[in-house]
Amino acid sequence: MAVPPLFLLLTLLSLPSLLISASASDAYPSIPGTAPIDGGFTDELKPIRREVYGHGKIYDISHRYTPDMPSWDSSEGLGRFLWLAASMKNGSLANNSEMKIPTHTGTHVDSPGHVYDNYYDAGFDVDSLDLQVLNGLALLVDVPKDKNITAEVMKSLHIPKGVSRVLFRTLNTDRRLMFKKEFDTSYVGFMKDGAQWLVDNTDIKLVGIDYLSVAAYDDLIPSHLVFLKDRETILVEGLKLDGVKAGLYSVHCLPLRLVGAEGSPIRCILID
Repeated sequence: MAVPPLFLLLTLLSLPSLLISASASDAYPSIPGTAPIDGGFTDELKPIRREVYGHGKIYDISHRYTPDMPSWDSSEGLGRFLWLAASMKNGSLANNSEMKIPTHTGTHVDSPGHVYDNYYDAGFDVDSLDLQVLNGLALLVDVPKDKNITAEVMKSLHIPKGVSRVLFRTLNTDRRLMFKKEFDTSYVGFMKDGAQWLVDNTDIKLVGIDYLSVAAYDDLIPSHLVFLKDRETILVEGLKLDGVKAGLYSVHCLPLRLVGAEGSPIRCILID
C-alpha cells in the first residue's frame, strides 16, 4: 500500500522529538545498567559515578564524602556522617537523610575567620567569600615531589604575573593521601616562607592544594596566618587532581552559603 506523502512528512518531522524523549537527558544519561529516564526499570538498577564528563571537557576535582575518607588528626577516618532519618521502607512518604560533618572535611574552603578570631567575630565567613575569585581561569602546576612548598620552590615554578588562580599538585596526589583513612602529618604543604613569597611576589588570589591543608603540618598556623591576613586570598583544600594534565583550565568552585561558618564543603570542577 502506498504511504500518503503528507503522512510520511508528518512521521519524519516527529522523529526528532521521539528520539529525544527516548534518549538520555544530560543530567541522567541512559547507560546500560541504569533505569531509563521515562520511569521504566531494568532488571538491575546501577548508578554511574564519574570523574570526567563531556568526553574529557569537564573534570570533577572534588572528593566524594565517605566514612573512610581522612579527617583531621584522626586515625579512624570520617566515620558515619550520613544517615536515613526518614525511610519509605518504614512508612515515610519519602526518604530524607541527615548529616553531621566537620566543615573542614574533604574538598573544602577556608575563610579568614578560620585562624583570625577578630575576623570570625566580624562575620568574615564562607558566605562572604568572593565568587569571582573562586571561578575563572586557573593554572594547574606540578610541585617538585620531594619537598614542601618553600620560597625557593615557589621561585622555581615561574608562575607568570597576572595568574590569579593556581592549583598546586604535589606528592600528596601520587601518594593518594586523600584516599587513605588515617590522617598523615607528612603531607606536602606550604611553609611560612613559601606562603609569604606567594603573597608578596604573585597575583595569586586562589590557592588550591591536594590535601586537607594548604599549610605543611610543621608550619600549620603560621602559613595560614600569612595567607588569610589581608582577606584577599582564598584557600581551597583537599582537591582531587589525579588524572588531569597540568595546564590552564577554567575552574568553578562553589561553597555552601553557611552564615557564621569559617569553612565549608565545596564542589570544584575544571573545564578544559
